[in-house]
Amino acid sequence: MGEPNTTSAWTAPANCRGLIFDCDGTLADTMPAHYLSWSQMLSLHGLTFSQQQFYQLAGIPTEGIIRRLAREQAVLLQDEAQMVREKERLYLLQLQQVVPIKSVVQIAADYRGKLPLAVASGGQRQVVHQTLEFLGVLDWFDAIVCAEDTSRHKPEPDVFLEAARRIGVAPELCVGFEDAELGLTALRRAGMQAIDVRPWYQSQDPYV
Repeated sequence: MGEPNTTSAWTAPANCRGLIFDCDGTLADTMPAHYLSWSQMLSLHGLTFSQQQFYQLAGIPTEGIIRRLAREQAVLLQDEAQMVREKERLYLLQLQQVVPIKSVVQIAADYRGKLPLAVASGGQRQVVHQTLEFLGVLDWFDAIVCAEDTSRHKPEPDVFLEAARRIGVAPELCVGFEDAELGLTALRRAGMQAIDVRPWYQSQDPYV
């Protein structure tokens, strides 16, 4: 994903009362590790997953992506839940490769204790918590909302609305940070100001 560009500071707008962050690709540079774990798991089940599609589907829970790929590629699956567990196990084996996205983490650091902070992720709770813990930022956030916490997922607004509810801030007074189109759409549907963090990167990857 490349080293973030940290040359310009971000300032919360005057009416902002809470900040909500996606995790993968926003706070943490996890995407290479996630893609490798996806590729390893799917190869055992006769499925393929292009890097372009991987980034396009960022924000959808693992089980939803598995079902979509199986449907598109006409592959009959026996145990989707086991595939989810295996994919996440493979990702956690690569956790040492994950690094913070400095420009975004710096914003969280700047506003920690000044504004309520939340994480709103399409990832599994165990994985999100372990990623944030590995980066040393788990206790920075007043709420962490994950795939298990809502029945609808990005691009639906539910995960962001639930995060706003848990920090006690009206959605229209929240600013959200995302790196994926589905997440940005979800933020806008939630009535929040949506910040696309991708322009803050110095990256050659056309899909980031």
